Amino acid sequence: MDIKASDVKELRDKTGAGMMECKKALQHCNGDAKEAEKYLKEKGLAAVEKRADRVTSEGIIVIKNDHKKAVMLEMTCETDFVAKNADFIAVGDDIANTAFDKDISEVTPELNDKLLDLATRVRENMNLTRLINVKAGADEYLSRYIHSDKKTGVIVVLKSDKPEIFEKAEIQEFAYDCCLHAAAFMPLYVKKEDVDAAYIKEQEEIFRGQVAELDKPDNVKEGIVKGKISKHLSEICFLEQAFVKDDKLSVSKKMAEVGKEADASLSLSKLVIFQLGLGM
Repeated sequence: MDIKASDVKELRDKTGAGMMECKKALQHCNGDAKEAEKYLKEKGLAAVEKRADRVTSEGIIVIKNDHKKAVMLEMTCETDFVAKNADFIAVGDDIANTAFDKDISEVTPELNDKLLDLATRVRENMNLTRLINVKAGADEYLSRYIHSDKKTGVIVVLKSDKPEIFEKAEIQEFAYDCCLHAAAFMPLYVKKEDVDAAYIKEQEEIFRGQVAELDKPDNVKEGIVKGKISKHLSEICFLEQAFVKDDKLSVSKKMAEVGKEADASLSLSKLVIFQLGLGM
């Protein structure tokens, strides 16, 4: 049957499918636009299901926040081309906004359906792999950072005995700098106490093996091992790392200094890092 170009364009605008696909769908459905739309969606779903086992190693991190609450999510796809696509990014923003507005703290069918709709049109395997909802208390302040490639996101929550200091630009800037620091140095732990004892023991054995052949007394060798452990912890623990904008001080000492200058206590309440395919 004869299909009007305007009908093909209208179906394309609704579904995102190619012009020829839309024309064939309308022909298959005898010109019925609603049936053609349903047909294209079913065809798209079938294509997505066939690709369900394909690796989704590309994607984006998205954050929606104010200074009291943040939603951060990871959304994956098969190709970098799709990850950079405006429609893919828009769906990520829509999911984050919905989760933020409805106070959703985990991946739900409602959120998954938003991504599935795009996947059926693009016919590429996509997943909403994780989502977190972080809230700051009355005595806390939340800051966040997304790297320019959208593959790393950080949320930092600071706490103070005088929450009014969070109205100061320098405190807000420090909170943001903590986010920048975490994104740059990707700590594995927040503080030394978080490190598993078995991991520390394993590292000690490695370092003992490294100093075993040194022509030094055992107590000196043990001191070297302890020094190596201390240095290693300062590299993998956020609060022990040298602060990105003042490497003479650790993050914890810089935080204490900033708090003291504001005549208040200042501490880390929460740190969340999402790196595409990884996480903290």
